[in-house]
Amino acid sequence: MIIISNYELKPSQNRFHGTEREIFIALETSPSIHQYNSLHELLFDIRLRKHIILAANNLQKSEVTFAPFSTSKFNPRIWTKIKYGYLLKPSILPSDAIKDVFENGKEYAFECTTAIVIIFYKAVLDLISVSYFNTLFQRLLVWDWNHDQDLSIITKIGSNFIPGDVVYFYNPDYDHPVWTGENAVYLGDGLYFGHGIGIKTEEEMINDLNSLRKKDATKSAYLISQHSRLNTNYLSQFAKRHYY
Repeated sequence: MIIISNYELKPSQNRFHGTEREIFIALETSPSIHQYNSLHELLFDIRLRKHIILAANNLQKSEVTFAPFSTSKFNPRIWTKIKYGYLLKPSILPSDAIKDVFENGKEYAFECTTAIVIIFYKAVLDLISVSYFNTLFQRLLVWDWNHDQDLSIITKIGSNFIPGDVVYFYNPDYDHPVWTGENAVYLGDGLYFGHGIGIKTEEEMINDLNSLRKKDATKSAYLISQHSRLNTNYLSQFAKRHYY
C-alpha cells in the first residue's frame, strides 16, 4: 500500500503505462506499507525501479561476462585493480566509467554482486544530472558490495517483492564459493535477472544453482525472504521535479 506523508493526492494507476504501471500497481496492492514523504519521491521511486529493470536488461544484452575476482577484468584505461576491487582512475568521470561498462562490455568480467551495484549506479545516473552524479560518486571503488555511501542501499527482511527489488537465491550446498548464491533483480512477471545465469523464473534460477552444487549435495537452493532497495527519500532530492 502506498502512503504519501504530506497528504498530496495519490495518482491513479491510469497515469502510468508499461513497466511504470506494473510497478505502481505492485506498490499499491502490496500488503507492506510503502511510505513516501512526497509525490515527487513516489514518482522518483517508480522511475528508479523502471531504470533498474532497464539497466538489468541492458547488462544481460551486453558483452560483459561472469568471473570471480581472480579472473575478473575491468577496462584498464578507466579502472585500477587493487586488493579490494577496482578503483576509478582520478582522471575519469564516474558517469563515463559507469556508461563504459554497458558500452564496452567485452572489457569487463565480474560476478553477480558487482553487477547489482553497477546496475544501481546506472539507474541513478539515468535519473539525476551528470554533475550531481559525478559530485556524489567520486573515486568509485567497485567489487562485491563495495559502494559509495551516497548510493544508500537498504536491505530488509520480507518477501513482498516489487519490480526493481534485488533479491537473493541462496545455494547452501555450493561447489565453488562463487556460487554460494545469486543476487538478482526482480523484473516483474515472475522473472529475475542474475548476472552469470541470465533472465529466469524462480524455479529456473533454483534449478541452475542446484546444478552448481557439490557432489552428493542434499540441500536445494532457495529464494530467501529479503530484498535490497535504494533509499529514494535521499536520492530523490537530486532528481528534477518537472516530469510530473
